[in-house]
Amino acid sequence: MAVYENLVETFVELIRRASTQLPDDVVSALEKGKAEEQKTGLAEKALGTILENVELARSISAPICQDTGTPVVWIHHPVGVSTRALAAQFHEAVRTATERKFLRPNAVDTLTGRNTGTGAGRGIPFLHFEEWDEPRVEVRMILKGGGSENVGAQYKLPDSRLKAGRDLEGVRRAVLDAVFEAQGKGCAPGVLGVCVGGDRVSAFEMSKRQLLRPIVDTNPIPELAELEERLLREGNQLGVGPMGFGGKTTLLAVKIGVLDRLPACYFVTVTYMCWADRKAAVSIDEGGEVTWLS
Repeated sequence: MAVYENLVETFVELIRRASTQLPDDVVSALEKGKAEEQKTGLAEKALGTILENVELARSISAPICQDTGTPVVWIHHPVGVSTRALAAQFHEAVRTATERKFLRPNAVDTLTGRNTGTGAGRGIPFLHFEEWDEPRVEVRMILKGGGSENVGAQYKLPDSRLKAGRDLEGVRRAVLDAVFEAQGKGCAPGVLGVCVGGDRVSAFEMSKRQLLRPIVDTNPIPELAELEERLLREGNQLGVGPMGFGGKTTLLAVKIGVLDRLPACYFVTVTYMCWADRKAAVSIDEGGEVTWLS
């Protein structure tokens, strides 16, 4: 379809919005955390500085964080739209966004240690394509920073160290362990994307997909909704706090998805997103009209 053959600038704008404009739901969660911290304490000051940074980035259209992360992208497309063409356009958009300073050159050749200089490389951006029946292309993206990526974790239950069995109580123990082990290295307060089940690969993709959910939504599965609320409450009782300075705001949200599993496997996979929970979305209909989504 010809309308989908010239989307580079739309994709560049998608990247710019994600890189420079923290979503309102994340800003509100940060403001709520600041209000709950002890006045003049390190936690309250850290959150105040974060919020000032967020506003400045938005006002001058500059990246919120120096680590602009890896674009992780989910593209839904109608039957007949070339995924190869969409991928090529998104790679070009990443290179253009890097030239315009919306992205840092973040792609490093693993074998040579050399930076590609373009922001794109093997596996960067990380693109997921899904065909659907809607007459439009929808693109949803997160920018996943390296510091928070380093503190992601995958647990194999049962886990004798945690006394964690193959049940939701075991999931709870694993997730809280991941939060405690991250300490300030994940740039708290964080948002957790969690997958219960799946294999080692599908579980990480599903855990990242959870980060597309709004901060304040409710899981449609009642037992997972209850677990999300409990983990948010208990995670904030660990005392890690913003940037590891201590305090009441270690997590902004916990989002849990579930996949079926092999009988021999029970994985709990935790993707940790830092306070710079950057995400953006766009829809392009068959007439070429662009709609920015929340």
